[in-house]
Amino acid sequence: MADESTPWKQTKHPGIAIKFLREDPETGDATVLIRMAPGKGYPPHRHNGVEEIYVVQGGYTDRWGEHREGDYVCNEAGSAHRPIALPGDDCILFAIAREGITILGDEPPENEEPAAS
Repeated sequence: MADESTPWKQTKHPGIAIKFLREDPETGDATVLIRMAPGKGYPPHRHNGVEEIYVVQGGYTDRWGEHREGDYVCNEAGSAHRPIALPGDDCILFAIAREGITILGDEPPENEEPAAS
């Protein structure tokens, strides 16, 4: 189990760090904290399974609008987006992701079902 001594791991995406609280390599399921510096974000990606997000600090924007501190977002399996942290504080997300994600490349995803808020 992670605690304050568990380090943030820098990802290959500039300004993005992750802290694994639980990980199952067989299923791709993970419970994580994600930290995105203002203006930084993940490349476009599709959710292989349901992902639940709680915005702990700051906020981010994606194809469905802005999500700010205290918001809960549920990205359904098959949904795709490109989250970018809003200006101000680092965006910190608590996420429970099932079955991992698939990176789509540099183009924003189109014609996808929106996330449920």
